[in-house]
Formats: sequence, structure tokens, C-alpha cells
Amino acid sequence: MTKQSLLFLLCFSFGISSNYASSHKNGTALFGKKKIDFGCSETDAEIHVNGKLLGKGSMELVVPSKDCITVIVKKIGFLTEKIEFCNRKNMPRPPKSYYLELRVDDAYNASIQTDIANVDIELVCNSTSKDKAWKLINQIILSHFDVIEMTDKETGYVRTAWSLQTFLQNSIRTRVIVKQTGDNPTVFKVKLVSEQSGLPLTSVKSDQLFREWDRVLRVYANIISELQARIR
Repeated sequence: MTKQSLLFLLCFSFGISSNYASSHKNGTALFGKKKIDFGCSETDAEIHVNGKLLGKGSMELVVPSKDCITVIVKKIGFLTEKIEFCNRKNMPRPPKSYYLELRVDDAYNASIQTDIANVDIELVCNSTSKDKAWKLINQIILSHFDVIEMTDKETGYVRTAWSLQTFLQNSIRTRVIVKQTGDNPTVFKVKLVSEQSGLPLTSVKSDQLFREWDRVLRVYANIISELQARIR
């Protein structure tokens, strides 16, 4: 080997070592940021990255060196999906592309949007006696709910126990409350209470986890209209 060749190899090796040391001294990773061509089945689904809304439907994700990102995809009527991509040593490298098929929200499909949830609806008995109205109210309620938690004919008060239904990402509890608010004519107010927790398998007794829901499960959707039709 000539002196020139040996000198070149020494310089080349020294350069690599210097660059390696320099990269670690400056805190620069040996592998840089990674880009992911990200897309999902719904073109208007919101894409949140580390808590910030950055796009809809599809976008290019950037995973910094030595770091992770959390991607959350949301759309009404579909289950919320959460994925984490990491660009760290000893962890699977981020893919060059990623496609997400959103799943239909079963709680959404089992319910309807309504403006009668969680509001008082008046039932005015212009031609129906109080006794008959009271009987009809109890009959209609029991055709939809298994358990009446409290009833008092004297004061005209009825409240069902909570009925709970659990879904993949939600728990829905529903009840009906009826109370008499007037005489001559007799007036009742009925409220269809619909609440969600946003979590599966929530105990029906965990009041702090539930909040009002502007939707009603289809199985209870007609109870108000039935009361209005039969009590006049």
C-alpha cells in the first residue's frame, strides 16, 4: 500500500470517528426524524397529534429523533382511535406509511339525535282524568323500563331506575322522571334523562362519570311521543 493510500485511509477513519463523536457531543441522534404518510378511511376525520388538531383525513406525520408522537383520530359516528409512533433505539421504527380504517361507533348507531332528551315536556290532561292519566303513565313507562324506583300517586311522582347499556367505547344510562305540576287541568312534566360516560363498562352508580347526552337510545325514542298521544 502506498503512503498516499495509507494517509487517505487514516484521514477517512479519523473523519468518521470525529463525526460520530461530534454527533453525540451535540446530542444529535444517529438516525434523524422519520416521516409517515398517514391516512384514514374517512376524509374528514380529525387528526390530532400530541393534543393538537393538525389535519383531516390524511397528512404527513413527522416523528422527531429520540421521541414519540401520539395520534388521535376522531369523527362523529365513529370510534376514536389512538396510535403511538416512536423513533427511539430498541423500539420498532415508524412505518413509511400507515392507513387507518375507522370503526363505526355502535352507541351512535343505536341512538338518535333529539331535542327532547334531558328537558321537561308538559302533558296537559284536558280530557283525561288524573286517575286515567296516572294509569296510562305507569303502563307506558313499564312497557319500556323494567323497574320503577319510586312512585307516589298522591303527589303524582314517578321515577324509574337507571337502565344501563354498554358499548365498545361508551356506557349509556337512561331513566324517566314524571311529576305532577298542576291541577284543573292536571299537568304532568316528563323528562327522559339520557347520559353517557364516554367509557365502556362504567358502573351505573358512578354519577361523577356521567354527563348529559343529546342523543337517546332508539329503544326509548318513542316514549315521549306515546305519552303525548295518549294523555290529552
